[in-house]
Amino acid sequence: MNEIIFIVIGVAIGFIVTYLLKKASNKKLLSESQTEAQKIISNAKNEAENLKANKIFQAKEKFLELKSEHEKYILSKESEHNEKKQDLKNQESEIKQNSKKVDKLKIELDEKISTFTKKTESLEKKNKEIDKIKKDQVKQIENISGYTANEAKEELLKILKNEVKSQALEISQNIIDEAKLSAKQEAKKIIITSIQRLGTEEAIDNCVSVFNIESDDMKGRIIGREGRNIKAIESATGVEIIVDDTPEAIILSCFDSVRREVARLSLKKLVSDGRIHPARIEEVVKKTRKEIENEIIDIGKRTVIDLGIHGLHPNLIKAVGRMRFRSSYGQNLLQHSKEVAKLCGIMAAELGLNTKLAKRAGLLHDIGKVPEEESETPHALLGMQWAEKYGEKKDVCNAIGAHHDEIEMDNLISPVAQVCDAISGARPGARRQVMESYIQRLKDLENIAYSFDGVNKAFAIQAGRELRVMVESEKVSDDLSKKLSFEISQKIQTEMTYPGQVKVTVIRETRSVNVAT
Repeated sequence: MNEIIFIVIGVAIGFIVTYLLKKASNKKLLSESQTEAQKIISNAKNEAENLKANKIFQAKEKFLELKSEHEKYILSKESEHNEKKQDLKNQESEIKQNSKKVDKLKIELDEKISTFTKKTESLEKKNKEIDKIKKDQVKQIENISGYTANEAKEELLKILKNEVKSQALEISQNIIDEAKLSAKQEAKKIIITSIQRLGTEEAIDNCVSVFNIESDDMKGRIIGREGRNIKAIESATGVEIIVDDTPEAIILSCFDSVRREVARLSLKKLVSDGRIHPARIEEVVKKTRKEIENEIIDIGKRTVIDLGIHGLHPNLIKAVGRMRFRSSYGQNLLQHSKEVAKLCGIMAAELGLNTKLAKRAGLLHDIGKVPEEESETPHALLGMQWAEKYGEKKDVCNAIGAHHDEIEMDNLISPVAQVCDAISGARPGARRQVMESYIQRLKDLENIAYSFDGVNKAFAIQAGRELRVMVESEKVSDDLSKKLSFEISQKIQTEMTYPGQVKVTVIRETRSVNVAT
C-alpha cells in the first residue's frame, strides 16, 4: 500500500516538474518570438521608407520629364504659328500683286474689245458694199444672159442632175453585172459543195413486192378452197395477190407501200402459224396494221433524232414516219426528205442562215403527200396548213408552201428548200421514169440538134443532162459554133419539158489529111 502511495506521489511530482519545465520553455519561446516580430516590424518599416523615397524620386523624375515635353510642344506650336503667320503674309503679298496684274489685264482687254468693235463695224460696212456689188453683178449677168438668178440655178441643177443620173446608171449597171457574175459563181460553188458533202444511196420503190415461200404446196393453202383465203387477204389488205408459175414466190401488187407491207407481214405470220382461214386472216391483218402504225411512229422518231431536230409535234413525227412507205416518181419519199433536210442544213450553213430551221423545212416540205385522208389541196399547201396547225415557225411554213411556187416566198430559207428539193429529185437515177418516155426524151434532144444546119452528129449523154453536138468545120466557124450552142439551148428550153438543166456542148474539129506516095 505504501509502495502505491509512493508511486502515485512520484508520478505527481514528475508531472509537476514536467509542467514547470514546459512552462519555462514556452516563456522562452514567447520572448524569442516577440524579439523576432520586433525585428520583422523594424525591417518592414525600413523597407517601406525606402520604397516611399524611391517612388517620390520616380514621381519627381516623371514630372520633370513631362514638364520638358510640354515646354517642347509649346515651342513647336509657337514655331508653327509663326510659320503660318509668315505664309499668310506671303499670300497677302501675292494677292496684292495678282490684283495689280488683273487690273492691268482688264485695261488691256478693254482696249482689245474697243479695237475689235471698230474692226467689226468696218467689216459690216465692207460686207454691205460686197452685197451691193454682188447684186449689181447678178443684175448685169441677168441682163446679159436673159435668165433670172433662180432660172439659171434651176437650169444648172437640171444639167447636173442629168449628168449625175447618167453616171449613176452606168455605175449601177456595172455593179449589177458584177453582182450577177459573182452571185452566179458563189451560188454554183455553194450548190456543188453541198452536193459533194452529201452521199446517199438511191433506192427505187416498185409497186410490187415478192413474198418467198418454202414450197409451192403453200400456194394452194394460201389460195384456199374456191379461192376463199386469197379473196379474204385481198379484201382485208387492199392488195392484189398474184399466184402464178413463179417457183416459190408470190407477187403482191399495190401502189400503196403501207398496204403492201401489211399484206407481206400478214402472209409471213399466216404461213409461219399454219392456220390460214378467213377469220384468222382478218385477225392477223388487224394486228399487223397496228404494228405498222407503231413502226411508223418509231421511224419518225428515229428520223428526227438522226437529223438533230427537236420539238416536233407528235402528229408531224407520225407523218414523217408514213413517208417511209410512200414514193415520189419511184424515189422513196422519206429518203428524199432526209436528203433535202441534209442539203438544206449544209447550204444554210454556207449562207449563214439558221441551219435548224432549214433542216425542219427540208424534212417537212413533202408531208402533204402523206395525208391519212385523200385531199384535193396541192401537197405543198396541205403541208403548210399542217405545219401551221402544229405550231411550226412562220419561215418553215412558208418554205413548205412555196417550194412549188404555190405561194410567194418571204424569207431566205424558202428558196434554199426549193433548190435542195430540185437537187435531190433531178439527179440522174434518183427517180424512175418510164423507159419509153426516157428514150423518147433523149431522141427529142438529138433531133433538136439535127434540125440546125451544119450539125454532123448529136449525142444525148449523162441521162439527158448534156447534149454534145459535132458540127462540120467547113460550114460552121468558131463564132457560129457559139451562136449555134445558144440557139440549140434556147430551142430546148422552149420546146421540151425536162428536170434540172441540159448542157449543150458544140464541138468543131478541123482535120487536114494528105497522102504520101
